[in-house]
Amino acid sequence: MKVQERGGAGTHRGAAPGQPAGERLPAPPRERKPALAALAVLLILIGALGATVLVLRAGDRVEVYQLTRDVPAGHAVSKGDLTTVMVAADNHIDYIRPEQYDALTKLRAKSNLYEGSVLVGQMFAAGGGTEVGKAAVGVSLKEGQYPTNLKDGETVAVYRVGTSAGSGKTSTGGANSGSAGGSSPLVQRAVVSDVGTQDKSFGSGNLAVTLTVNTSEAAAVAQAASAGEVAVVRVAPDNG
Repeated sequence: MKVQERGGAGTHRGAAPGQPAGERLPAPPRERKPALAALAVLLILIGALGATVLVLRAGDRVEVYQLTRDVPAGHAVSKGDLTTVMVAADNHIDYIRPEQYDALTKLRAKSNLYEGSVLVGQMFAAGGGTEVGKAAVGVSLKEGQYPTNLKDGETVAVYRVGTSAGSGKTSTGGANSGSAGGSSPLVQRAVVSDVGTQDKSFGSGNLAVTLTVNTSEAAAVAQAASAGEVAVVRVAPDNG
């Protein structure tokens, strides 16, 4: 009987005074932050809106013209030169679209255009489309005065040949007429704007070629051409 009384006495000593046995202490209330929760929701909404705008912009595309082959300066673009591609719409870029084809055929390239270029209005001009500071000079070349398979858009050097080549005279415009046997070119780099067909009338066999040169070089080339003393040599284009 004494042992049981001692055990009971020990149990009563372990309980806190005034607290029922088996109950937990009350937890402190959690602090709520409604402002942070609202901010998080707002950020989620902004992110979703931004993603939606990007998707909509990516889908706002227009059909425009792209070149399938090179087009030399001064030439018009034909249907066979063109294909269509889809690009992102941009009101600041004057893309040329398929519905503008009729107007495009009346224009000429202001400079050499290359395969893969997407066409914009600034690439073209009415008329011959000769750039400022440039001149188009027509020459008639005899066989042996031009390389075979001469094509539009190629770069050539222009020489004066014949009896006047070694005269040492200086042509109008200050270009050397070809002293020292014509070793100095009239034009170091000219662009072939147009290659005509050979004139076989009267058995001449001459090839009509239009060259685009600097205006300061045009007089010398025209003078040599009028004497039938122009020859062109294919050279590498100036990529600088």
